[in-house]
Amino acid sequence: MQQDIDAAVQGVDAYWQTHWSEFFTGTYSSPTVYGEYDSASAVDPQCRGKPPLANNAFYCWLPEDFIAWDIHLMENGYAAGDVYVYFIIAHEWGHAVQARLDVRLRDIALELQADCIAGAELNGAAQDGTILFEEGDADELGQAIKSTADAFPWNKATDHGDVNQRISYFNRGWQGGISACLPQSSVRGN
Repeated sequence: MQQDIDAAVQGVDAYWQTHWSEFFTGTYSSPTVYGEYDSASAVDPQCRGKPPLANNAFYCWLPEDFIAWDIHLMENGYAAGDVYVYFIIAHEWGHAVQARLDVRLRDIALELQADCIAGAELNGAAQDGTILFEEGDADELGQAIKSTADAFPWNKATDHGDVNQRISYFNRGWQGGISACLPQSSVRGN
């Protein structure tokens, strides 16, 4: 599992290192990857003074600027398919990208936009050859998205959207790239 986590982090980050200037002005800086935490442990990453929730992955917005995930969430998802960790990391990286954008480029539906960005990042990294998908991974991606749609007790009923919305936004990014994820036609304006 750790090899897949490392490949997801490196592949998504390499995508932005390579392609940021094609879509946005300014320079790209990678978020810090705190990585795994154990929600059963007293040593957890704090985001704005609050401990993380169990079975969660999150991006802690600027100025803290880090991505973290509960190891139990990743292990449970990974048991259903190795591509699960790629989706979780790409989704949280999508929030890191949102934090770097001009507010006019952020969609009101931040969680769904992060799904869209995740689709664009993963497909872009696959096209660049920095992430390699295997036969059957498309089905696993669909299952990963389904398993994370408002199904956790800490989610509000409309945080991440229902299954159809999440799959639709992910596919929009996968097929249309980053431009399909932005609310404006003028992309280079961050």
